[in-house]
Amino acid sequence: MINAPKPSGSIPDRSIYERRESVVRSYARAMPRQFGKAEGVWMHDDQGGRYLDFLSGCSTLNYGHNHPILKQALLDYIAADGIAHGLDLHTDAKAAFLDTFEDVILKPRALDYRVMFTGPTGTNAVEAAIKLARKVTGRELVIAFTNGFHGMTLGALACTGNAAKRGGAGVPLAHVAHEPYDGYFGPEVDTAELLDQRLADPSSGLDAPAAILVETVQGEGGLNAASPEWLRKIADIAKRHGALLIVDDIQAGCGRTGSFFSFEEMGFTPDIVTLAKSLSGMGLPFALTLFRPELDQWSPGEHNGTFRGNNHAFVTATAALGHFWSSDAFADDVRRRGALLEERLARIAAEHGFETRGRGMMRGINVGSGERAGAITAACFDAGLIIETSGAHDEIVKVLAPLVIDDALLSAGLDILETKIRDAMADDYAVAAE
Repeated sequence: MINAPKPSGSIPDRSIYERRESVVRSYARAMPRQFGKAEGVWMHDDQGGRYLDFLSGCSTLNYGHNHPILKQALLDYIAADGIAHGLDLHTDAKAAFLDTFEDVILKPRALDYRVMFTGPTGTNAVEAAIKLARKVTGRELVIAFTNGFHGMTLGALACTGNAAKRGGAGVPLAHVAHEPYDGYFGPEVDTAELLDQRLADPSSGLDAPAAILVETVQGEGGLNAASPEWLRKIADIAKRHGALLIVDDIQAGCGRTGSFFSFEEMGFTPDIVTLAKSLSGMGLPFALTLFRPELDQWSPGEHNGTFRGNNHAFVTATAALGHFWSSDAFADDVRRRGALLEERLARIAAEHGFETRGRGMMRGINVGSGERAGAITAACFDAGLIIETSGAHDEIVKVLAPLVIDDALLSAGLDILETKIRDAMADDYAVAAE
């Protein structure tokens, strides 16, 4: 059972945030509390409030907060004076991670990728991917898709569709074409065929691309999930037109869709894959760009970063891979729980004539407007549930519960969501009746 937080005592002075922190902050506006502790699926504020976390650091905490196995591995490593920062030096922690990643992830999936340690965040992995594609192909254009989100540095931002995010660049965002994603014009229009036609037509105005960059599920863009058939067509189009296929698996990867990579068993293999978020398993900054060995055409130091050697993240990532991915049991359980989530959200949506979005444990409900979604998520927070929005107009209420959540707590959180959606709709009906 989840009880609504009941702040006790005097409210601490938090004026430091208004006085010193940039107004660019966003999550703190929707969740105005100061958090001091977290374990498993719970976060605690400094006034005694406890919150069930259905945000999971935007899929950075797939295994929950401070998982005891990962935490102990890190504590042991620090206690033994293990290397914390190593640039791209060879270290025990890096070797252990690479061995485990090869044995547990790559070999069982018959994937042969070189591993590039980029800067610490997802946008760094995307920058490396598109930079490598341009270097290898000698072309400039990258094809991205409507509603895609790939990061906030200039190259990745150019590939991002969101106008508000793009508007912060301050310079033109060039050398990218944004083509319609699967279903953008409705189910009757095959946007992959439209792209193929444009690339085949020398008078279309679309230059030959260096890469096609795609998310299998658009995490920030509204939980739009591409069909396997559409993705296979995109992979074929890239191959036939001499472009490299990049799958951005930063939010959808590391188990979020029910398999380690979101594209598994879809009948295609990307040329390049980007990973971050839950890769470290514990919220520590860690990003990778994976690519076919023949694409490894970098000169030493041609692309680098000071924090590409986060050994603490290597340690927790190794522990996470060994604990969760050395057998099929965890993935099977995630898929089972994803089916429960799908069924429950479908019932909630059907009550109000809404539609669901997403795949696996990456799902949400389109409630029709950002204003309504914001009211619902605020009411959920007041009831002890952390949940956020997604989509072009923030109209999707988005469930990103930890993959390790038990069925009872998942159901309890969804009970809150169901109630708050029902309350919001009752308020709308009352206003309409006045």
